Amino acid sequence: MSSSENRKPALKGQAFADIDTPALVIDLDAFERNLARMADAIKELPVRLRAHAKTHKSPVIALQQMALGAVGACCQKVSEAEILVDGGVPNVLVSNQVIGKQKLARLAALAKRAEWVGLCVDSEMGIAQAEHAADQEGVVLNALVEIDVGAGRCGVPPGEPVLDLAQQIEDNPHLSFAGLQAYHGSAQHIRDHVERRSAIDATIAMTRDTVELLKIHGLECEIVGGAGTGTFEMEAASGVYTELQAGSYIFMDADYARNKNEAGGPFTTFEHALFILTTAMSRPGENRAVVDAGHKAASIDSGMPTLFERPGLTYEKPSDEHGVLLITGSNKPPELGEKVLLIPGHCDPTVNLHDWYVCVRGLRTDDAIVEDVWPVAARGALF
Repeated sequence: MSSSENRKPALKGQAFADIDTPALVIDLDAFERNLARMADAIKELPVRLRAHAKTHKSPVIALQQMALGAVGACCQKVSEAEILVDGGVPNVLVSNQVIGKQKLARLAALAKRAEWVGLCVDSEMGIAQAEHAADQEGVVLNALVEIDVGAGRCGVPPGEPVLDLAQQIEDNPHLSFAGLQAYHGSAQHIRDHVERRSAIDATIAMTRDTVELLKIHGLECEIVGGAGTGTFEMEAASGVYTELQAGSYIFMDADYARNKNEAGGPFTTFEHALFILTTAMSRPGENRAVVDAGHKAASIDSGMPTLFERPGLTYEKPSDEHGVLLITGSNKPPELGEKVLLIPGHCDPTVNLHDWYVCVRGLRTDDAIVEDVWPVAARGALF
């Protein structure tokens, strides 16, 4: 067995019980149901999915999404786009600003290997740099103008500022105006459904007005992109958006599970399908166990991981290599050496901590096995 094989937490065909820890585990059955639910939810609507690869960082997963109808993928970094294209994904949007000679040179070169490559712009400098890079490579890059629709991050205000940038794009021979990026990221995690809808209704209104302004001036938006797991149904039904950029729906982390549905109940459109498998490595007291998954195995920026189907256990006090399970009233406290599943608080940065997905079939059964091991190919692709 090669040294690289030894560094995998599991091998194909192994029993679930033999997975080494900490490991990033996909419940394939739940994962595939999530893929199908998204495809079914939009199949009768005039929108298409451009699933966000920053969630999974995997061409393997992106191609599965495309097999169910996704037009391609979006990502946040040029290096992610390169890995997706090298992995067979032909249509990639960097749904972010790309500033800098080196990054744009690589993106322009990528356009020679892919069927379609795009980026977002929100400044005259961004347009000028993208035009120069595309000219040097003899390609045309697709450019979307990003609107600040309420997130307070990137983008220009809706209306005339968008029109000005769109016209500048059209005036550059190596750029093609492809539409608008109108993603309200912070709205995805507004817990109350009424408040979440109110934020997205405002987003839709300002985006619609901008699309109409552009049309008056002879500029058509082939793409109006945005939406995430928390609001995709709202943008999909708007008649304004043409592409949805949901990503976390495939995995469903603990943070998204805190959202409420229209009836005020839990957000159960998708299932938890991504877990951190961890081992109780110490039982120093009756009320606590120490597991081998800490900061280096799970991101806590959106809250602590939660225990999967283990009531009475709470994950707390993570350090680099350890996490503490507080035992409060559990009728099944973990034994020394026992493995438990954690639901990540935030799936995207948690994925970026791991080299491999351990893909398990029949996770909820006694004879669960490792069906495959997929690389997190774009782990650390930050530039």
